[in-house]
Amino acid sequence: MNKTRIILGIEYDGSGFYGWQWQTQYRSVQGVLEQALSKVANHPVTVLCAGRTDTGVHALEQVVHFDTTSTRELHIWLLGGNSNLPDDVRITWAKPAIGDFHARYSAIARFYRYIILNRPIKSALLRNQVTWCHAPLDAKKMHQAAQHLIGKHDFSSFRAQGCQSKSPCRAMYFIDVYREDEKVIIDISANAFLHHMVRNIAGVLMAIGSDKQPVDWTRELLEVKSRKLGGITAPPDGLYLGAVYYPEHYGVSKHPVFNKLPADAKRHD
Repeated sequence: MNKTRIILGIEYDGSGFYGWQWQTQYRSVQGVLEQALSKVANHPVTVLCAGRTDTGVHALEQVVHFDTTSTRELHIWLLGGNSNLPDDVRITWAKPAIGDFHARYSAIARFYRYIILNRPIKSALLRNQVTWCHAPLDAKKMHQAAQHLIGKHDFSSFRAQGCQSKSPCRAMYFIDVYREDEKVIIDISANAFLHHMVRNIAGVLMAIGSDKQPVDWTRELLEVKSRKLGGITAPPDGLYLGAVYYPEHYGVSKHPVFNKLPADAKRHD
């Protein structure tokens, strides 16, 4: 039978999951999503994502695809899928895939957002949605330090010890750090990310913002290429996969943040 490939945008609160990837004993985003879609398709469904998220990490827009032999209107995948999903996961859009689209391998940029609640007292309401830092943070210093990371670099100092990626090199497109009232926000985009890379960058920037380290520390860490010297890994609570960028011919709508991408990053189009 002929198969159809469907693309979905997924939003989730990661605080109740042991990450994205399906696990036998623990609750995962992939697990609940496959269960929901399998009911709609009336056959087992396997979903592939743009980027696996860790335990406690959220998504504003994860992108996935799956293949199906079932014929369903797009709104059925959306409404039927959501009716079978728990409250902490939602399908936000659905569309047919064009050509050889692959949620992971067709992506040429990812965007993450890291949110820090910067005030003396923790939040009762946002305890799973932000990372709390009681020490005053200088967002301008953090932004200045972050600019050293832009470009193609060896990010060995910012990768997890157990990272399985074959290469530590990544192309960083932009990093913006700014304050919104009590929150300090880090917006970051690259072609791809190493395991814990965003959280390790956030930990380094928080140390710089609280005057524990100088602004040039980011540049020094790039040069030494050692995770042992790279500081703490920031908590997962404030981390969100924000959006994924694909070449225009796939017809996947582009998040406005990707207007910041440099021209050379878009040449894959």
